[in-house]
Amino acid sequence: MTEKQQEQLKEKIVRAIKTVYDPEIPVDVYELGLIYDIQILPKKNIHILMTLTSPNCPAAETIPADVKNRVEMIKEINEVEVEITFDPPYSSDLMSEEAKLELGFM
Repeated sequence: MTEKQQEQLKEKIVRAIKTVYDPEIPVDVYELGLIYDIQILPKKNIHILMTLTSPNCPAAETIPADVKNRVEMIKEINEVEVEITFDPPYSSDLMSEEAKLELGFM
């Protein structure tokens, strides 16, 4: 897979992730800064490292499952693994400018 193909696939993955919203916040999980890393592994397997707004997040089971399901819909992708971490802990500093504006942080 060329670098350009990897870049295009990553863009598709990001677009898919941007369709997942935290049910309590009107901003997608990508713009919230919940996605720490997206790796494209051999055989077009994908590893996504993400966090949640808190360890007690009521959507702790649904958000990672939604991310996995949306990314799996991309036809080129083989398998998707979503790993949850709380290191580093989530903070509003991870939000995009767009999310901060939307939520009145700016």
